[in-house]
Amino acid sequence: MYDVTKTGERTAAEQPGAPVSRLAILKSRAQVGVLAPPVTIEVLLSGGLPRFSVVGLPETAVRESTDRVRGAILSSRFKFPESRITVSLAPADMRKTGGRFDLAIATGILAASRDTKIDPHALGGVEFYGELGLDGELRAIPGALPAALKAAEAGHAVIVPAENAAEAALSSARVLVARNLREVAAHLLGFERLPQQPNGAPPVGEVRAPDLADVRGQSAAKRALEIAAAGEHNILFTGPPGTGKSMLARRLPGILPPMSEAEALETAAIDSVIGRGLDLRRWRQRPFRCPHHTASAAALVGGGSDPRPGEIS
Repeated sequence: MYDVTKTGERTAAEQPGAPVSRLAILKSRAQVGVLAPPVTIEVLLSGGLPRFSVVGLPETAVRESTDRVRGAILSSRFKFPESRITVSLAPADMRKTGGRFDLAIATGILAASRDTKIDPHALGGVEFYGELGLDGELRAIPGALPAALKAAEAGHAVIVPAENAAEAALSSARVLVARNLREVAAHLLGFERLPQQPNGAPPVGEVRAPDLADVRGQSAAKRALEIAAAGEHNILFTGPPGTGKSMLARRLPGILPPMSEAEALETAAIDSVIGRGLDLRRWRQRPFRCPHHTASAAALVGGGSDPRPGEIS
């Protein structure tokens, strides 16, 4: 017989020898292509033999988070609960990948433990992201920007590793920056507030694209590029090797106008998902891709069991 309190904690009824269980609920988001569907992390500490299990269709990297989380908690000088730990990642029918849930799982364990005294109310309105090292340090994750954009739409703040702070701050979400698990725990306990990354997009990047003015001759090809850029047309160069097709194509981004904020965010989100990170020096500058003629259909279109953008994206 259990009573469920408003804080998410379950306490045993007033009976001698009755088992005690504690529940913590946190928010995060999965990575499915350039989407960031919400994931609810439920951490339950209950009676029974010590066991740590993760359910909710986790792939190998998520299942291995049990060892990373245990090491991070112990290295951060917290007591690891000697009880049965069940972590549920909902919705259960959506595949979970990567180490992005490490921080949420570790924080949930600390919140559900009686030793750390974290108020479950402090977990509300915040989303947690970050892979943990065995020393408790936070590591960057791919797809931080799409997650922060969706968190902003939901009115949530985000806690992210320092390496992801700049890209997450491109959204309008409140971005709190953490370097390790101890800083997150201190923030939730009210001892020391995490620093907030200022929001806002940087100015247009300073890295110059190859300049069309450097090309001598090729007046017809340069005129075709100018028409394509002005009218937003496609363009196709044909000819034998060495006639300057690639050289000219590389200079098309240099005569295009800077991207709008929406286009820049979309491009940055794709870079974030594939793990390239954010290069602020190229903000709002048109990207250029040059796939080889032998590239496969999967490389061009993208997809896979863990969806990733292709060259077309």
